[in-house]
Order: sequence, then structure tokens, then C-alpha cells
Amino acid sequence: MVSLRLRALASVAATALLALTACSTGPATEAGDDTPRAEAVAADAFPVTVKHAFGETTIEERPERVATVSWVNADVALALGVVPVGMPKDEWGANDKASTPWKDAALEKAGAALGTDKAPAQYSEADGINYTEIAKTTPEVILAAYSGLTKEEYDKLSKIAPVVAYPEVAYGTPWQESTRLIGQALGRSDAAQKLVTDTEKTISEQAAKYPQIKGKTFIYGNLEPTRGSGINIYTSQDNRPRFLTQIGMKQAPVVKENTKDFYLTWSEERADELESDVFVTWVPSATTRDAIVKDPLLGQIPAVKRGALVADPDETLTLSVSAASPLSLPWALDRFLPQLAAAADKA
Repeated sequence: MVSLRLRALASVAATALLALTACSTGPATEAGDDTPRAEAVAADAFPVTVKHAFGETTIEERPERVATVSWVNADVALALGVVPVGMPKDEWGANDKASTPWKDAALEKAGAALGTDKAPAQYSEADGINYTEIAKTTPEVILAAYSGLTKEEYDKLSKIAPVVAYPEVAYGTPWQESTRLIGQALGRSDAAQKLVTDTEKTISEQAAKYPQIKGKTFIYGNLEPTRGSGINIYTSQDNRPRFLTQIGMKQAPVVKENTKDFYLTWSEERADELESDVFVTWVPSATTRDAIVKDPLLGQIPAVKRGALVADPDETLTLSVSAASPLSLPWALDRFLPQLAAAADKA
């Protein structure tokens, strides 16, 4: 499970993100700030039933104690004005608090900063779902709308509290759908839809500042010259390409024609066939970019040859787009869009 999570994410400070309070239930924006914020929105009636990959989960009463697993789910809860009683540590792309800049900002605004009495409990998922620590938080619902839960894990978690699992594909839930599912589970469906709308608007407005991006074809993959296990390429079932599509780019035809899962493996000997205007990859260090360009095989990728390569070693930035949420994406825009625009200029 851990290896799948890492592949889904990595095989590949911050301005104040949200004004949250314990009773707020939706997003808004303040003058001069494009980031979605919470505001009062009518609550749903209970019980509610949420459909997902393992069936249906009925939540009898509005949950007050919310625990989360995997990435994204805690972000969404916070964006909807709910501070989890428990959430996983961020163990890739994290800061010294085992958290992220956007999560820290939201917790601070909610009066629940890590290290304070009101902060959520944090538990490690390095070895898989931490049932013991989750149970200690006595949750009334467990959010896993973006996750890779197996049926066995779902069943074990369900003995602790009702579980909201992913709707169809493990680690394949679009952030918009995760937001709506979690909003439904928390009785905040209207707030969730408004959060989606406001976040999409922010993304569109920021992307419009870089018109050279629109219409450019892309491949989002993982290039590491020393790995020797082929090129990983992410498909339209993954949140990384979904984000690039949302800002007006187009997935390269070579990827569309070979899509079967959220990623595909491509032989380095056929690297010259990976035609696109821009190639995006995470790299483990700044020197890796030069190694890619100089590599006799990877250097033949058309976008790499043209200099239209986005290769950033910042794990936190990669996390913000890979595990996309209404908190992480606004944080990522000022850091990621200029890199894409610079590559698009060379396409």
C-alpha cells in the first residue's frame, strides 16, 4: 500500500489560505485575495448516504469528530471549516511539522495550529493504515474519499466509524469529487460545491495570466536517468494531468492512445516517440535536470530537446499538485504556472 501511495505521488511560504472558524461551512474570498475562504452556508439534513467503491455508507447524524486517512481528505475538511480530530502525518513533501504550508495556514486560522491543545492528532501511515491511533480519536466518520483503501482496510476501519471511501479508482478521485463527497458526508454539500466553484475560478483567473500555456500539449511523467526502470507517465486518471488540462493544456495524443491506468510505463529506448509541447517531471535534485538533458535516451524526448522541460525538485510543490485539494492548488499556482509558461515559450 505504501509503495502504491508513493508511486501515486512521488514516483514520480505561504500566504494565508483560508479564513476558517469552527462553525464556518463554505468558501469565500477577501478583497485582494483569490484564495477560497469559508463562509456560512446552509447545512444538509441527516441521515445522509454516501455511495463509494465498496457500497454505501450511511451517516446518521452530523459528525462532529472527523478523522482522515491518506492525502487530500484533511485538506478538504479544513477548507469546509471542520478541524479533524485526527489526520495522517505528511511524510513526503512535508515540513518539520509533518504538515504542509497550506494545511498549517488553515489550522492556524482555525485556532488549531499544530503544537497547540486544539490541534488534530497526527499519526503515521508509513506502514499503512494506523487503526490504533485512529481509534484513539473516537471519530464519528472517517474520510477516505481520496485514498487507496482495500476492501479489507475499509472493513477494518468501518468497525471504528462509518467510512467514506473513494468512488471508483484508488488514488484516482478528482479533487472536485473528493470535495463534494466529503461535503455530503459532513452535511455541507452547498458549501462544498461553492468551494469547488471558487477554487476553479481562482485557477482559471491565475492561468489566464499566462496565455502561452493554453492549447499546449503536455506529458506529465517521471524522468530519472539513474533509475533504469523506464519512464512513468501519468494519464488522465491522475490529478496531475487533470490540473494541466484544467488550466487549458492538452494531454499529448501518445498518452491518450496508451491509457489503461493512472500511469503507464514507457521504454527509454522509445523516448523520442514522446511528442508533446511540454514535458513535466519531478526530480530528486536540481542536478537531475541536467542529467536528463544529457542522457542519450531521455535527451531525445522532443520537449526536452527544445528546452521545454519543467523539472522541479521541490517535493512540496509536487505534493500540492499530485495530492490536489482546494487548499493546495491555490498555494501552488504562483510557483508552478511561471515554470509551465517558460516551458511553453520554448515549445
